[in-house]
Amino acid sequence: MANPYATYQTNSVTTALPQDLTLMLYEGLIKFAMLSKRSIEQGLIEQKNTNIQKAQAIILELQLTLNQSIALSKDLNNLYDYMQGRLIDANVKNDVVAIDEVIGFAEEFRETWKEAMKLARQR
Repeated sequence: MANPYATYQTNSVTTALPQDLTLMLYEGLIKFAMLSKRSIEQGLIEQKNTNIQKAQAIILELQLTLNQSIALSKDLNNLYDYMQGRLIDANVKNDVVAIDEVIGFAEEFRETWKEAMKLARQR
């Protein structure tokens, strides 16, 4: 018998609207960045690496979903590249400041995305 929570998670992703998926990506990025920071603080190097790689995969997915015909996409792509670099720094140097910077960007993106979704619903 399948794990009910895993089934719920799979269903929530497969039935979500594209704008909801983007929000889920930002939430996941924040989650894995925070977990990697905690792992550094606790000296859990393998867990740090795993969580940073998950955060990097999410950023890559965000980059792949950018609509390149929109001018803002180039700027967002550059910010995502910067965040990827900061995560590499964090992984190599165990740098929690770099992770905090990525978390800050991700939280700002998440809040901006929530506001954009709210405005789109009002139309």
